[in-house]
Amino acid sequence: MTDETVDIWTDGACSGNPGPGGWGAILCWRGHERELSGGEAETTNNRMELMGVIEGLRALRRPTVVRVLTDSAYLQKALTDGWLERWKRNGWRTSAKKPVANQDLWEALDAALTAHTVHVERVAGHAGVEMNERADRLAVAARDAARGDGSF
Repeated sequence: MTDETVDIWTDGACSGNPGPGGWGAILCWRGHERELSGGEAETTNNRMELMGVIEGLRALRRPTVVRVLTDSAYLQKALTDGWLERWKRNGWRTSAKKPVANQDLWEALDAALTAHTVHVERVAGHAGVEMNERADRLAVAARDAARGDGSF
């Protein structure tokens, strides 16, 4: 990676699966940071993991080299092990011929990827990695706000 690379740290959180959920993303470039987050009242953890990356990429204003850092094996493997390309090639069906879960978000992510050169790295979740912990705190706060009742 170069000093022109934008790092996007992402995480998702959900209470219950499905249940209220949130996502967080931190964009880092040349010493600058931008935090993004959002939530939904009824969602899944995987959907929130995807939303963090989608919204992080959508926030970029020009084609960019991006390093996505995530603790989600689901997201990482879909992008680095060729799952996404196979799903598209197979008409959004898994190898077991079942519909791909979260197809709408995978399509949105695929569209967001086209403008950028994206590398994905998996980091250990809840293991003291500072930026991953910050992305998690953003996701948890957005999840709690999505509950709408003020409970934690």
